[in-house]
Amino acid sequence: MTTVVTSGVFPSTTPAISPVNGLGTADVRWGSSGSQSGYQFRGAAADVELDGTEFVVGTFVHRNLPTTVSPSKFNVLLAVNVMFEDGSTTDLNFAFHHYETPNSTGSSPVDDDLVDLQEFIHPQPVTIGGKQYRAVLSGFKRGGRIVRQFRSPEGGVNFAEVVCMFAFDEPDVIISDLRYLGSGTGQPDEYIEIFNKGGAPQDLTGWMVECKPTGHAYTFPPGTVIQPGQRYRVYTDEVRQEFGGFSFGSSEQVWRDEGGIGRLVHDGFVVDQYPYLDKGFNKTAAP
Repeated sequence: MTTVVTSGVFPSTTPAISPVNGLGTADVRWGSSGSQSGYQFRGAAADVELDGTEFVVGTFVHRNLPTTVSPSKFNVLLAVNVMFEDGSTTDLNFAFHHYETPNSTGSSPVDDDLVDLQEFIHPQPVTIGGKQYRAVLSGFKRGGRIVRQFRSPEGGVNFAEVVCMFAFDEPDVIISDLRYLGSGTGQPDEYIEIFNKGGAPQDLTGWMVECKPTGHAYTFPPGTVIQPGQRYRVYTDEVRQEFGGFSFGSSEQVWRDEGGIGRLVHDGFVVDQYPYLDKGFNKTAAP
């Protein structure tokens, strides 16, 4: 474990936008005077595990007012300075993709501005204590969940924690979440979430998600690759492209409300498992 203190600035946009002010600082604004939108980055202090465990690298603030900027879609670059407890520092560079929506309806979520993490893997290794790691921004943390797209309603100041991790330059795929209580008939919005907490991509071709004791299984199709910091979800009977577009395609419940076990399997080996509640042991079939 190490302790870090962070700070950050927004050095530039690509392409260049107009009008804009505050580039090179932690508070950049764009649009017409008196009704500007913009980003602010607030650094943080955190104890960091060097094993792919996520930590809050800072707070992202979007001050969102109806405004006009040209072009309306652009990348905002963020340079984060990380100071370690031994006094050494490193600079991490990432990009946020911004869409300044037209605000044509005056209502949310149609007019919400959208912020996506574009460059979320720092291109150069980071040396900590003589060892090399990859720095990965894994998403925005809101309401206890981590997402890669931040929706920002108009007319307010909207916050999200920015989550980062330091990982070895190798894949490390785990089950990070399992929503077993869905809604509606058949609970189609249930899902199991797969997360790559490593610093290198992993080919998931042929890997399986298994549900015990119901017996449902899903096999990832050829060419499925999960990047560092990326999350895929396999839904019961929904297709969510922002999480990979994977689905059991089941009209009935996949995950028992009473309990069970989710398993991630590769070549017959259980890579990770996620027991919940009674783990299925109140059924006659063993999990």
